Amino acid sequence: MAPQDFPVLAANPRGTLVDRELSWLDFDQRVLELAEDPQTPLLERCRFLSIFSSNLDDFYMIRVATLKRKLESGVTKPNTAGYTPTQLMTAISDKTEELMRRVTKCYHEDIFPKLIESDINLLNWEQLSEEEKAVASANFQKKIFPVLTPLAVDPSHPFPYISGLSLNLAVVVKNPESGARFFARVKVPSNLPRFVQTTNIDDRRFVPLEQVITANISELFPGMEIVDCYTFRLTRNADLELEEEESEDLLASMEQELLRRKFGPPVRLEVSPDINPELLETLKDELAIKEEDISRYPEPLDLTGLNMIADLDLPALKFPAFRNQVAWDLREVDPDSSEEFFDSIRRREVLVHHPYESFNSSVVKFLELAARDPNVLAIKQTLYRTSGDSPIVEALIEAAESGKQVLAVIEIRARFDEQANVRWARKLEDAGVHVVYGLVGLKTHAKLSLVVRQEGSGIRRYVHMGTGNYNPKTARLYEDFGILSSDPVLGEDVNKLFNQLSGFAPQTSFDRLLVAPRTLRSGLLERIQREIDNQKAGKPAFIRFKLNSILDEEFIEKLYEASSAGVKIDLVIRGICAIRAGVPGLSENISARSILGRFLEHSRIFHFANGGEEEFWIGSADLMHRNLDRRVESMVRITQVDHKRMLQRALDGYLSPITPSWHMQSDGNWKRVVNNADGQRLEDFHSQVIRWYRDRG
Repeated sequence: MAPQDFPVLAANPRGTLVDRELSWLDFDQRVLELAEDPQTPLLERCRFLSIFSSNLDDFYMIRVATLKRKLESGVTKPNTAGYTPTQLMTAISDKTEELMRRVTKCYHEDIFPKLIESDINLLNWEQLSEEEKAVASANFQKKIFPVLTPLAVDPSHPFPYISGLSLNLAVVVKNPESGARFFARVKVPSNLPRFVQTTNIDDRRFVPLEQVITANISELFPGMEIVDCYTFRLTRNADLELEEEESEDLLASMEQELLRRKFGPPVRLEVSPDINPELLETLKDELAIKEEDISRYPEPLDLTGLNMIADLDLPALKFPAFRNQVAWDLREVDPDSSEEFFDSIRRREVLVHHPYESFNSSVVKFLELAARDPNVLAIKQTLYRTSGDSPIVEALIEAAESGKQVLAVIEIRARFDEQANVRWARKLEDAGVHVVYGLVGLKTHAKLSLVVRQEGSGIRRYVHMGTGNYNPKTARLYEDFGILSSDPVLGEDVNKLFNQLSGFAPQTSFDRLLVAPRTLRSGLLERIQREIDNQKAGKPAFIRFKLNSILDEEFIEKLYEASSAGVKIDLVIRGICAIRAGVPGLSENISARSILGRFLEHSRIFHFANGGEEEFWIGSADLMHRNLDRRVESMVRITQVDHKRMLQRALDGYLSPITPSWHMQSDGNWKRVVNNADGQRLEDFHSQVIRWYRDRG
């Protein structure tokens, strides 16, 4: 739609919309605040610093890279939030500089000293004893030196390719005979531990890998004099530009595009503030990096390596141990009996809530039992992201090898999982699975499993639909809902959707599903309008959405209209939130909260008052252009009363005054609320939910 279709937004872009990129940085700032919080367990603070750094890498690789392309193309038109590319780049630079100052202070002045107090010593080489230096140097000779490849730059050796996100040493060496100086690059291996133990006993004394290499760098250049050695890190544009319509083989085209991604243009250079200026000029010239694209901060560069420290086996410095449970309706089921498992789903739908309820004993078990069940005739499955040793993929292979019809809809364009998904696609094809890649121009993001089973004289279909990926590893950390169902109406809907994905069925209609890009946008907008009409008619009316992101202008305009009509709207948004909540005369009936913590809030829940007949939906879609218009997404209406109560309890918890959260202010900034009115610390939400399920069980 054109901007004039949204009169409220078009009249005052800066006052009605928060820019997408700046809102994303606000989200990463909330992650940083968890690392800064002294109440967060120490090793979890290290992990949040690592997550913050990884998030910022992704932001530069995709969002900043895209913005730079606009600048290079001479684009000057303001975006929907009222920023020209130049203005937005300035705002991003200012914000990221502020965040990096906070990160530096958090690590060096707070977390680092507390690690030492806890007898976890991240030392510099100069701080090591002579005995420790000897141990680390022996490690270098035995485990590190054989992996290193020094790359010199001279008339016969061009400047080497620097891969994205790699940590590198820029070395200047001098020939003692001729006095000639040369530049060389040494890549710090990413497949070795980021921190090296300094003793042969487990006493938690570490030194960064790059410092061990630097201390022994002369071993790589025998006969040369080491003049300078500094660490640097490069970020490259990693956005893919796949022309699907012009591709005859999407899988082969993706493999070629992944090769091209490695050579994307640089977008950020990270260095230490004390780097030799001449050496920095060499890097700038060779990498074609501008001054404004250089980020200077004290070492260690690349704090994603703190994950290694966060993984130390020190339970007292982590969140309390947590054990998930078997879903309530599956507890009496023999885990090896497909008959009992499917019988339990026939009796009633099963709502599962991960990670509090086990993914392996519900979703994985659903597919593993189906693969082995002689009565199962066919399995159909979507895969967007999955784990490296996926039991789900193995179940699909087992089913195909036993003669079942198996369809896998693999999204090979899932960002940063493309390479893994290409490998899975090849492996599944080799096993005889029918592998398809969805619809041209649309990513398949819907989370669907369909099992077709012969029972008695007829066929029954079993379905799993969820809000999260089919990844057993992330299911232990991501909060998601899903349902297992034998409802014939839902089975028919999901069967139609798979036919749409694998064949030609553009006009398919659904009863219990909303599906993007055809019916999801219109279906949700109709329900918002229904709340407006009910409010005006004096009927119960409210809207509660839990999402990862809200960005779509049409929905924001509609929610402003609903707010102006008096409809109470509560939003729980983990990430990007382009809507401005609580603005007088615009959105005073809208509240927006964000909850981050131990688990990644990933589920999408839509709750409408519906005149008193409350309606709940769960699904895979956020309110973003890409989800609504450029992806295949699905949402399912929840029908069982007890399941509605579970979703309502979850939403009530997210919005409760006793739940610590970030509240959006009318100026678009976020305020963290962690104490009650008496100044007492509130219990974090994930601990509350763990207790709910523990008490229930």
